[in-house]
Amino acid sequence: MKFFINLMAGTAIAITMTGATFAKDKIIGVSWSNFQEERWKTDEAAMKAAIEANGDTYISADAQGSAAKQLTDVESLLTQGANALVILAMDKDAIGPAVDKAAAEGVPVVGYDRLIEDNRAFYLTFDNKGVGKIIAETVKAAQPEGNYAIIKGDKGDPNAAFLLEGMMEVIGADVDAGKIKIVGEAFSDGWKPDNAQKNMEQILTANNNKVDAVLAENDGMAGGVIAALSAQGLTVPVGGQDGDKAALNRVARGTQTVSVWKDSRALGKAAGEIAAKLADGSDMAAVPGAVKWSGGAKGVEMNAIFLAPTPITKDNISVVIDAGVISKDEVCEGAMAGVNGC
Repeated sequence: MKFFINLMAGTAIAITMTGATFAKDKIIGVSWSNFQEERWKTDEAAMKAAIEANGDTYISADAQGSAAKQLTDVESLLTQGANALVILAMDKDAIGPAVDKAAAEGVPVVGYDRLIEDNRAFYLTFDNKGVGKIIAETVKAAQPEGNYAIIKGDKGDPNAAFLLEGMMEVIGADVDAGKIKIVGEAFSDGWKPDNAQKNMEQILTANNNKVDAVLAENDGMAGGVIAALSAQGLTVPVGGQDGDKAALNRVARGTQTVSVWKDSRALGKAAGEIAAKLADGSDMAAVPGAVKWSGGAKGVEMNAIFLAPTPITKDNISVVIDAGVISKDEVCEGAMAGVNGC
């Protein structure tokens, strides 16, 4: 198996798990925060396939957006005999007791895509700071100056802070120089598109619709942002991430400038492989491609793997078509002229 790792220095390298010995007849429990975003079903399919390919059993639970239910879910997965846990945390702080419970039973934990800042958890994600940088770089190339709005994700998710950090690395100097003015910035509870739309509506109202560009932290929220803009007859550069099908079509249509594609299939497969290694007793530091990382708010040193993302714009739509993420008909419906692949 081969996947790409971003070592926080901007260089992607290929790591190959060949000849690795994985657990057999183990149970891998997966706790999902919710399935609100389209991508989580893709992640799940890849993860389940990888787990079953290793001869292990996949069991799961959907917390349905409830941090309290997720704690109960983890207890249930442990009761069902999980030998390793993969957790997509609903809330970075509330998930602590679940890690404690797993540690007490000697069950390793993989913090999936969202940081669980605890050195007893292995951190697997994409380079989210890098994603924020890509969103800002692409939008800034389209709109170098003017009034910017930033629509952030859920306040309780560390990824919202990582994305913002990456964005500000790109536009911070322009903000200081007065070339870019941030006229609105808001967290969106649960990363929900309707909350993002409300936030954007409020920003537009407060600024008499004088917004020149929007940095949204995911595609679902970008959709809400675009709905708010469209209601006012506005089309401005908007960035997002996840490679959602609707967002990829918006890129082709010209209403969204970029969707940073994080190949969920690669992340899900990697999680299945890592969980199998850990269930078999491997040390976290011995996982192929693991690096030491301490970039969280608490500075806890953890073992981690960061996969490299891919920006999708009108110039490279063919990448996701060729990868089978979306069909040409789906992505190219209503496409503007000059879209690569349409």
